[in-house]
Amino acid sequence: MWIPNFVYSLYERSLIQQIDETNIPQHVGIILDGNRRWANSLGMTASSGHRKGAYHVTEVLEWCEEAHIKLVTLWMLSTDNLKRAEAELAELLDIIADLIEDMAKSQRWELRVLGDLDLLPPAIAARIKKAVASTSSGGKMQVNVAIGYGGRQEITNAVRRYLSEQAAQGKELGEVAHSITVSDITEHMYTRGQPDPDLIIRTSGEQRLSGFLLWQTVHTEFYFCETFWPDFRRTDFLRALRDFSARERRMGV
Repeated sequence: MWIPNFVYSLYERSLIQQIDETNIPQHVGIILDGNRRWANSLGMTASSGHRKGAYHVTEVLEWCEEAHIKLVTLWMLSTDNLKRAEAELAELLDIIADLIEDMAKSQRWELRVLGDLDLLPPAIAARIKKAVASTSSGGKMQVNVAIGYGGRQEITNAVRRYLSEQAAQGKELGEVAHSITVSDITEHMYTRGQPDPDLIIRTSGEQRLSGFLLWQTVHTEFYFCETFWPDFRRTDFLRALRDFSARERRMGV
């Protein structure tokens, strides 16, 4: 059913008024899900869905800026996604590299990669690394791009790096096992130095994390949206913020 734009505008204003501005998430994670299903529902190719989803990223980041969110983590490619058909994966990787290059050229955000770029074709990895390295901070909103990312893989790699460091210092495994702390592992995660996400939004109706930021989401709030990512509207985003701002976060207490 077609709804006039002015009706959406009125609804957006109503949603904004219902959001507690003193309780806005500072770090929002987004699982950009549903590109393929969106394309399939319209009789289009999977790459068309991925391209449409990529076009939508900048708009959603602008909404985050307007809401004064300081850090956004976008899950663009999981380790499981690397198992997709070769042709689809090649197109998807090219779309992601194009997107990150465009984001970097704008110099609007400080970009950071979460994931293992060694899992990607060298040419794609090089493009992403170069683009991310060209961005700077200076008080801009930070944007993490999770590519070749898996939560179990991240934790495994963090433990491996920590143990390797300790071994290089001449410490015995038994000694390390008795002294290791949560902070030791946290400092070796992809997100080291960053706050844990306050809110994670997943589109497409799936109500699971699928391994996204497993270590960092102990106290995170979740919001699951039925809309496929390419159709994710500002009203959907505002509803997520409204829902979050109304929650009482006990942080395990």
